[in-house]
Amino acid sequence: MAGLFRKIFGGNTEKVVEKPPRVRLSLDPLAYAAIYAIGDVHGCYEALIEAERRIVEDASLIAGPKLIVLLGDYVDRGKRSRDVLQHLCAPAPEGFHRVALCGNHDDAFFKFLTAPRTNIGWLEFGGEETLYSYGVDAKYLFSQGRGGLDALCAAIRLAVPTEHIELLRSMPIALSIGDLIFVHAGVRPGVSMDSQSDRDLMWIREPFITKGPQLPSLVIHGHTPDMKPVFASGRIGIDTAAFATGNLTVLKIAGGEPSVFPVAA
Repeated sequence: MAGLFRKIFGGNTEKVVEKPPRVRLSLDPLAYAAIYAIGDVHGCYEALIEAERRIVEDASLIAGPKLIVLLGDYVDRGKRSRDVLQHLCAPAPEGFHRVALCGNHDDAFFKFLTAPRTNIGWLEFGGEETLYSYGVDAKYLFSQGRGGLDALCAAIRLAVPTEHIELLRSMPIALSIGDLIFVHAGVRPGVSMDSQSDRDLMWIREPFITKGPQLPSLVIHGHTPDMKPVFASGRIGIDTAAFATGNLTVLKIAGGEPSVFPVAA
């Protein structure tokens, strides 16, 4: 659908503005008694709520502050993207800090919201499902005589809260905690974090998946789905395709030891 309407509306008719790189965070490894990482949510709100419930339950006997790191891709494909973003706008559970990293789908949604004509391809990238979670039916608005992209943009302005846009805008791209690196997709092997582009960290698969990070760090990532968590050289992948399988994976790191538990919605 979006390919057709790129032709109808003339393609990239908006000025392309280079956005500054996203923030890269660094936290003290001694600041948290336990760290929990959550894989790609993709609109699976019920699974996210259950994951946080399981995390709170698991951490109830651990003294001290805990950290939840979400690895990105909160929107698209699943049915409740809006509810996922609304949940992330709320405070973390008591006793926890929470960091929501940016995934490639989240970045694509933000770019569409700020420049829809330039980024209309997002509608074919899972965007229709995300808009539908806000009560916006893109297919209907693009049907004959319904106003097309202008009507869609007007509906989005009414439907998407400013706090969701600001959340998407402010999401960091990476988190370093001691020798742990949390990112959405991975890193270019053998390249320092200072030289990694935002696109690397949000989009890379190969050669990262095959070769690993080749850095003195353990990289914890999502983006590349598998039926179960992947423990490989220098990396742990925890995208278990929750939108398709119903299983959202949580990685726990406490006492220097990683372990995982699946969460079924």
